[in-house]
Amino acid sequence: MMDEDRKDVESAILSGYQEKSKSFSSLKHKAKAPWIVRFALRLDRRIYYLLTVLTVLGLFRVGSLTSPIIVFVFTVCTVSIGLAVYLAQWVLAKDEGPPEMSEISDAIRDGAEGFFRTQYGTISKMAVVLAVAILGIYTFRKSTPEQEASGLGRSTLASITALSFMLGAVCSGVAGYVGMWVSVRANVRVSSAARRSAREALQVALRAGGFSALIVVAMTVLGVAVLYSTFSVFLNVDGGRGTIKTTELPLLLVGYGFGASFVALFAQLGGGIYTKAADVGADLVGKVEQGIPEDDPRNPAVIADLVGDNVGDCAARGADLFESIAAEIISAMILGGTMAKRCKLEDPSGFILFPLVVHSFDLVVSAIGILSIKGTRDPNSKTVVEDPMAVLQKGYSVTLFLAVIAFVGSTRWLLYTEQAPTAWFHFALCGLVGIATAYLFVWISQYYTDYKYEPVRNVALASTTGHGTNIIAGVGLGLESTAMPVLVISVSIILTYWLGKTSGLIDSDGAPTGGLFGTAVATMGMLSTAAYVLTMDMFGPIADNAGGIVEMSQQPESVREITDLLDAVGNTTKATTKGFAIGSAALAAFLLFSAYMDEVSSFSGIPFTTVDIAIPEVFVGGLLGAMLIFLFSAWACAAVGRTAQEVVKEVRRQFIERPGIMTYQEKPDYARCVSIVASASLREMIKPGALAVFSPIAVGITFRILGQYTDQPLLGAKAVAGMLMFATVVGILMALFLNTAGGAWDNAKKYVESGAYGGKGSETHKAAVTGDTVGDPFKDTAGPSIHVLIKMLATITLVMAPLFLEG
Repeated sequence: MMDEDRKDVESAILSGYQEKSKSFSSLKHKAKAPWIVRFALRLDRRIYYLLTVLTVLGLFRVGSLTSPIIVFVFTVCTVSIGLAVYLAQWVLAKDEGPPEMSEISDAIRDGAEGFFRTQYGTISKMAVVLAVAILGIYTFRKSTPEQEASGLGRSTLASITALSFMLGAVCSGVAGYVGMWVSVRANVRVSSAARRSAREALQVALRAGGFSALIVVAMTVLGVAVLYSTFSVFLNVDGGRGTIKTTELPLLLVGYGFGASFVALFAQLGGGIYTKAADVGADLVGKVEQGIPEDDPRNPAVIADLVGDNVGDCAARGADLFESIAAEIISAMILGGTMAKRCKLEDPSGFILFPLVVHSFDLVVSAIGILSIKGTRDPNSKTVVEDPMAVLQKGYSVTLFLAVIAFVGSTRWLLYTEQAPTAWFHFALCGLVGIATAYLFVWISQYYTDYKYEPVRNVALASTTGHGTNIIAGVGLGLESTAMPVLVISVSIILTYWLGKTSGLIDSDGAPTGGLFGTAVATMGMLSTAAYVLTMDMFGPIADNAGGIVEMSQQPESVREITDLLDAVGNTTKATTKGFAIGSAALAAFLLFSAYMDEVSSFSGIPFTTVDIAIPEVFVGGLLGAMLIFLFSAWACAAVGRTAQEVVKEVRRQFIERPGIMTYQEKPDYARCVSIVASASLREMIKPGALAVFSPIAVGITFRILGQYTDQPLLGAKAVAGMLMFATVVGILMALFLNTAGGAWDNAKKYVESGAYGGKGSETHKAAVTGDTVGDPFKDTAGPSIHVLIKMLATITLVMAPLFLEG
């Protein structure tokens, strides 16, 4: 089967290769989707309609038994999924262009879906093992007093947590598949649209990203809402004595966030190693040694590179944002329930369900922003009459404006209480601070990564004096770029904590209690345009793939100019959305840290409100957390380096053994490079992933045992808290450095390729390519994986907290 696949890929891409022809033979496309997807696609449409109707009716029935707010959330999510289907149909209705384009796209799709199936098969096996472990831990752990009072047995709680974990893992996997599914089908349609109009190509790429974004966000919100409402109904919440309270219900959802984080981490690692190893290998030999253009069909690693854009940037990013929103929603619901309980609010549902409503409005305003971007007024215009980044920013401005209105309205609707009539206004201000923080993060990231601004141009200028000065300039830029985001996030946390604390909400002792919830509301504000931000992120790899298809199918230079411009804009949007993700990760980690301390207090019955780093064991835990970030980053980058070396050796071997490749007389063996990268990336993702999963567990258990001998019952939990604190701080800085430096190197190369300092093929260009190859694992493997790691550390400690306590 492997030999057959290889022959099909080669024939699809290189038929008539010796004549350098633009016509390609047909590709025998083989289904590479997961079996459950293939089974679903074979179902009769009437069965689809029946199942959909029954599911929707069931959801609304359960929702109506829970809260009218849940019904509203279900309605918005259902409509959003319908709109996403419309966007997909609109994109797929576009033509695929000439046969050579569609057949290259088919080869990319085969490679991407084949890798996805293998990768997620490996991840799913690990997830099942971990779910069984969670089931065992919760079955034999000590219950909290609240759980004992509510009659929630250990076996029931164990089943709920394991089920939540598996549901989060499955949904995270689906989110990744959705991102990849649309990208491998939209790329060729963007290429075809670029032959007619720059604006049409932009619109197709954006709407393709919009489909993925709306599905991912809707699925995240729907998953949490379904779990919440199902538990509420079947556990008879607030049903009287011996039943669980509404304020305690969000704690049952922590497994969902852990499952999402677990899958997202391995998806980001595996996909990131794949895409950057292929990219580095293709660039070093193709551009630097052989002097051929990017995505040239003579490069044996070109198909692996294009496949990597989909599995690394699209699939991984979908899973990443899914877990970001899930973690933020669950942590905010926990804090809302805790605050409502302390303040003895009559109706706590508004504070608990507020995050779900915010993200429901996120779907609405982001959809309007996506649809506000129209095609070109002149369908015959092939020139770019408007900066694509300006067009995207107009859509973002529309989304941002509507988000402000929706957010303020939501706070008045759900957070108004007679006990503190002005509290909703304080929380509305917290949300506005969060929205402003998101905007500033996007702007700062753009400033440091877009070649229209001085920092990137300075890196390009440094390339004129050699490879070393390019690297020095990029490292300096990355280090400098951490300052402004840290200042912004620091001001945001302090300001929103103060606004929440002065909201007027007090506990039974008269102490103000709204500080942490104010920070939670700011996090929600920051993510209130998440669907549009993910749309811009997905735009990048789709545009990159479109450029590769145009180059490989040898389209006119005018078409390549359009896709090059879209690709450069895509590099900037990817960098800005990574900055956005880091900022949201910082705030979400802060919330999850507070939730962890509350949970430890609940399990142990001992107040746990501060972490004293003057305690040696806690300080050591912090050091281990900081070390974890550096070691994880090192292993991730080294994995890319080792895999890239294999690709470089293979590409060099083919150029030596098949000299006719350079003169179009012989075919490169694309499938060999795809096979090398796929197997290596799956192997290499295990080591750093296992480090991330088992480190906090090992630290907690080790110091728990030490605490038993020193009469310190919370020592294990405190050491893990120190680890979380230091890992979060160091991880934020490291991720900012890696993402920004990598993005700056990439766009410095794009700036040189646009004609600056000698243009393509010059010595300056070769130095810029070197910087880009160094930055590739920074910005697309280690950097994005770190902010997933930060949130996973927080969610895993929430789930595993009983292991760190005596008893």
